[in-house]
Amino acid sequence: MIDVRGISKSFMINGKSLPILELAEWHVEKGERLALIGPSGSGKSTLLHLLSGVMTPDRGEIWVDGQPLHQYSESKRDRFRAEKVGYIFQDFHLISSLTVKQNVELVVPSGWSSKQSKEELDHWFERVGLQDRQHHLPSQLSRGQQQRAAIVRALVAKPPLILADEPTGSLDWETAGDIMSLLLALCESENLTLLTVTHDLHLADRFPKRVQVQDLNEIHRREAV
Repeated sequence: MIDVRGISKSFMINGKSLPILELAEWHVEKGERLALIGPSGSGKSTLLHLLSGVMTPDRGEIWVDGQPLHQYSESKRDRFRAEKVGYIFQDFHLISSLTVKQNVELVVPSGWSSKQSKEELDHWFERVGLQDRQHHLPSQLSRGQQQRAAIVRALVAKPPLILADEPTGSLDWETAGDIMSLLLALCESENLTLLTVTHDLHLADRFPKRVQVQDLNEIHRREAV
């Protein structure tokens, strides 16, 4: 599903190049569910941006679902992201003037009929416990309910790759646990590949696999010597 080969990414800060992420080689199988952990600045969010095509590496290769992102133009990466990636953010990124149903309808595939769209949305909102909240504005929902709506938006078209960047970071402990369990269960049932950045080791323990991003960087440094 994911193949990373010899990538590096740096940012210019005060006129100096600061290395953020260096990976010699990394592979993720289809359907795996991974928690990406590590201290601030270790490159966790940068890795998600690279895998989604938001950023490009300074060098190296990134293959996702058989597609060479490192070779793609910005417009082609945008199309890839729209078709292949579901993104879940800490702050939900729901449009406040639209109902939660309308927020999800923005990402419904153009080939779906009105009947299919209604059936699929009803099905997904029921799965996350929001069947009776579809016509509410985000401001009329709790933060946990808003994140559930954001999960539906990310998963409704069943993209093969789900990327979640601190999806529970703004939620209370109990709600965070419920949301993470829901996300894991939905991705498992649909065989979607899930990479989740989290600082919470207790939540990371719920995942079948944990990856220390700084360890991936360290492997690159040892092999470069």
